[in-house]
Amino acid sequence: MTVDPRTGLPPAAAARMAEIRQSGTWGSALTADEFTAIKSTGFEPVGQVLGAAVYNLGYTGGYACPAYGGRYVGGFGTYGMPYSSVTATSSSGTLGSYAPLVQTMYAARRAAIGRMTAECQELGGHGVVGVRLTIGRFPAGGLEFKAIGTAVRAPGGASLREPFTSDLSGQDFAKLILAGWVPAGLVLGISIGARHDDWATISQARWGAGNTEVSGYTDLVNATRHDARQQLERDVVRHGADGVVLQDMEMHVGEHECPIQEGRKDHVVEATIIGTAIAHFGRPRTTRPPLAIMSLDPQRRQAARVRLSR
Repeated sequence: MTVDPRTGLPPAAAARMAEIRQSGTWGSALTADEFTAIKSTGFEPVGQVLGAAVYNLGYTGGYACPAYGGRYVGGFGTYGMPYSSVTATSSSGTLGSYAPLVQTMYAARRAAIGRMTAECQELGGHGVVGVRLTIGRFPAGGLEFKAIGTAVRAPGGASLREPFTSDLSGQDFAKLILAGWVPAGLVLGISIGARHDDWATISQARWGAGNTEVSGYTDLVNATRHDARQQLERDVVRHGADGVVLQDMEMHVGEHECPIQEGRKDHVVEATIIGTAIAHFGRPRTTRPPLAIMSLDPQRRQAARVRLSR
């Protein structure tokens, strides 16, 4: 991709940033309530910023059965079907995992976030609030990963080596700042888990099995979510933050024909967690001192006067 050598932005983005600076006005994706909340903390918006990346998905992994290459509990049943299968998560790197796809999902999102951050720097912003990450099909093929938010700055504040990014609303951003916390950056936890049909799953999920837990599905969901949370925690550490506040948790479930065993299914779960890593920077700020209220009751007013005169 061609970029402006001075700003590191695509030519169209660099031209848009120059137009915003020359106009002396700014745009935003903020509501009136969000705008006033951000202003109450000493920040002000400097412009709407955007980052996008279109990726073609080629090799995604997951073409082998997740049961093969793993371990089997209790050996094999009829037609070579395992009595008990295992869940293969994308971070495990085992056969049948979707590690290449997840790596692409991380790379595409981070490319979009990085380009959005570069626009924020070009406008002199200290960070981006209200970021929304979206994925959509590109008409010519592939997927478009887009990050859009509002760049903000603290007038008179020192420039940052890298602006922060946050998916918090303006009100939530203000609450964090007033409580002594600051956003460090958007963090992601992505995992795809796959599990082959086994005898236990088939018997528990068939019609007539009654009200019973399908232990294989439970393990698939739990293992994939746990893996996504581990990836999220690593991202928090990478930002040097103290913790994370979550804005969005998604899970998609699907299945496909097993590539090795005809007539059997491989079940797939995709878990995505998006949040804002935060760091503590000082004591909570109070917006105003408490107000003294005089009672309208004459007897209480007289009692107060007596106490004050002592």
